[in-house]
Amino acid sequence: MRIIRYFTLLAAFVLMTGAVCAQAPAKAVDKAAKAAGKAADKTATKAADKAADKAGALIDINRATPAELKSIPGIGDAYSAAIVKGRPYANKTQLKSKGVVPDGVYEKIKDKIIAKQ
Repeated sequence: MRIIRYFTLLAAFVLMTGAVCAQAPAKAVDKAAKAAGKAADKTATKAADKAADKAGALIDINRATPAELKSIPGIGDAYSAAIVKGRPYANKTQLKSKGVVPDGVYEKIKDKIIAKQ
């Protein structure tokens, strides 16, 4: 009777130890996978941000807020207010032809803006 109890307890111990040991590597693998996923997400986010910067670098002078216009180098409070006041623009060269910004400022910003209809 003692022998049966001993082997039963031994078997239960082995089974529980095996289950715990089997979970430990699985948890480690899960943690490693999560860490790798986070690293991949950060890399993907940085790549997406760079692509968005390139694709979305043009600011629409017909829809941009004064704050967005002021983010363009060379455009301050006065020019952003004048751009908003002179809307709508058929094309970006109208900034120059309507006298909203001087030629020098226009030359600096022409590659950063667009006039969508």
